[in-house]
Amino acid sequence: MRRSFAFLSAVLLIGVLAAPASAAGDDGFTIEDPRITESSGLAASHLHPGIYWTHNDSDDGPYIYAVDSRTGRTVATVTFRGVGAPRDVEAISIGPGNRIYLGDIGDNFGGRWPHVWIYTFAEPTVLEDQTVQATQYVVTYEDGPRDAESLVVHPRTGRVYIIDKKEDGGHLYEGPAQLSSTGTNVFRPVAPVDLWATDAAFSPDGEQLAVRGYFGGIAYAWNDGRIKRQDRLSVPLQRQGESVTYTVDGSKLMYGSEGAGSRVQAGDLPGRQEDGHGGGSGASSGKGGAQAGSTGEQVPDTDYKVGGLVIVVGLALVFGLKRLFRRTPRQ
Repeated sequence: MRRSFAFLSAVLLIGVLAAPASAAGDDGFTIEDPRITESSGLAASHLHPGIYWTHNDSDDGPYIYAVDSRTGRTVATVTFRGVGAPRDVEAISIGPGNRIYLGDIGDNFGGRWPHVWIYTFAEPTVLEDQTVQATQYVVTYEDGPRDAESLVVHPRTGRVYIIDKKEDGGHLYEGPAQLSSTGTNVFRPVAPVDLWATDAAFSPDGEQLAVRGYFGGIAYAWNDGRIKRQDRLSVPLQRQGESVTYTVDGSKLMYGSEGAGSRVQAGDLPGRQEDGHGGGSGASSGKGGAQAGSTGEQVPDTDYKVGGLVIVVGLALVFGLKRLFRRTPRQ
């Protein structure tokens, strides 16, 4: 994917600071499968406890992988057929009826593709290598092509939403009430999202939308797409944070990253630290703030400050090294 020089500098530093941990279980897991080098989406299985579905974003094929969170090993590879060649699959979500939705919605050229695709099929009831029949939907945006990495399906209505990826914040796009496999599905913007979004997820009850970026995240209250910003998410520093999902019981968020042997880390929901129901990294109490939400209030965004500091330090290191190597020794 295209990355700015500043961003790449920050990622290099994050790779040093956020080395994979060794804990397992509820605290997270490490993806062991050497085929999964660009895990870009994550979804907790509805049918198989402890299983998470993931996929590569590009240069792979029509595959998703069932990863056991107890061991980090792939226990099933599912090939989906009935679609064209996937281009840039960036997101996975599970909707009503245990249907898996994949968003082939990435556009590294920022608007080159006139349309993108969504694929859907039933979550397999048996965990084994298999091939399934998928349905393909053609998607366009009301206001023109764009890059996106976040696709979510509401757990009650089954309606599909996409959040585009823009450095200065994007928008939540709403799809038709029912997707059509024979025509074009036009998604329209319905609300601003104050984040450079790399993934999103609905809570199991459909009342909260979690959106993550590289250095932070936001929890929104959901009201038929009329989202209201609630709090920040305590997103862990990762090499290239690309995915998020709620656990199947909705008690935690799981954050994934790209890279070989990538780490999936658990995080508390907003407010759990303050209300006494959880420990670790709960959300802050709401004092201060870095960015204004869509409702106009100031909400704390310490993660963005950390991200900004990382970028500054990373750039200083890179430019410092450049100057050092350009110098000629004194005679």
